[in-house]
Amino acid sequence: MLKTKKAVILSNYKIFETNEFIKCIEILPRKDNELIKKKLLGYVYPQLKQEPHFGTNIKKLHGYEPDTWRYRIGKYRIFYIIEKQVISMISLDHRKDAYK
Repeated sequence: MLKTKKAVILSNYKIFETNEFIKCIEILPRKDNELIKKKLLGYVYPQLKQEPHFGTNIKKLHGYEPDTWRYRIGKYRIFYIIEKQVISMISLDHRKDAYK
């Protein structure tokens, strides 16, 4: 009888929300606030814990020090940095204001 092996996926990264990031979420309109929180917990955080460098909504920004990444959620952009195995969520902005 053959034994099948189950793939075990370990979360390699931890996520840290900065005070600025939390404030950005809190000042959103109520509808957007609920949507962003739902997306963060259900989709974004699990994806970033596995692989924060690549994905359909992930892009590395050029000209930023330290290296900064962008995650797109509809009309909002989440900015984060990766240091060792810690992802620091630094800001959330509306698309029209994100790159100014």
